[in-house]
Amino acid sequence: MLTLVSDPKNITVVESFVERLVDKYKISPDIYGNILISLTEAVTNAIKHGNNGDQSKRVFVKLKRAKDKLAFQVSDEGGGFDFDHLPDPTAPENLLKIGGRGVFLMRQLSDDVTFSENGSTVEICFRI
Repeated sequence: MLTLVSDPKNITVVESFVERLVDKYKISPDIYGNILISLTEAVTNAIKHGNNGDQSKRVFVKLKRAKDKLAFQVSDEGGGFDFDHLPDPTAPENLLKIGGRGVFLMRQLSDDVTFSENGSTVEICFRI
């Protein structure tokens, strides 16, 4: 498990964590890229939106390994959000907006995304 201070600089810790998993589990380059983007998006959202950049709050990253699957659980200490009613980033009125694509990317690049704890925890699964 990783425990991170809510500082965007800690994304480099997540990148190193994923790189170590590539070697350990012999992850293909395609899946590596999907994991890296999804996990860094989840942690960035936890830091910026969940914990509002409050460096007294933490982000927790857990890895669960099954036979042919890796599941990453990212939790923050915020109050959560309404994950069922996010704006569609592909809608014409949102195409030029900065941000708002993190959850969309996680859903597109992973095999499964599940929110819990009122949205303050996300689990992202990948078949390997």
